[in-house]
Amino acid sequence: MKNEFKRFNLEKLGLLTIILEFIGATGLLIGLHYNLILIVASLGITLLMLCGVLVRIKLKDSIWVSLPALFFMLLNLYIFLVAINYL
Repeated sequence: MKNEFKRFNLEKLGLLTIILEFIGATGLLIGLHYNLILIVASLGITLLMLCGVLVRIKLKDSIWVSLPALFFMLLNLYIFLVAINYL
C-alpha cells in the first residue's frame, strides 16, 4: 500500500486513510445496534471510497484496478440508503 500511495503522490495521507477506514469499519459494526452510527459510518466510507475512485480515474488506472474501490463505494452507499429508510 505504501507504494500505491507513493504512486498516487499521496504519501502524507496514508496513515489518515488507514485510521478513517478503521473508524468506519468499527462504526459499521457498532451501527448494527445503533442506526445513527451506521448512517454516519457508511456515508463516511462511501465518501472515502469515492475519493479512491476519483484518484484512480485521475491516474487513468484500468477499471479492473479500480473495481475494489468502486465496489466498496457502492456497497456502503447501499448500506447508507437502507439505513436512512429505517429512521
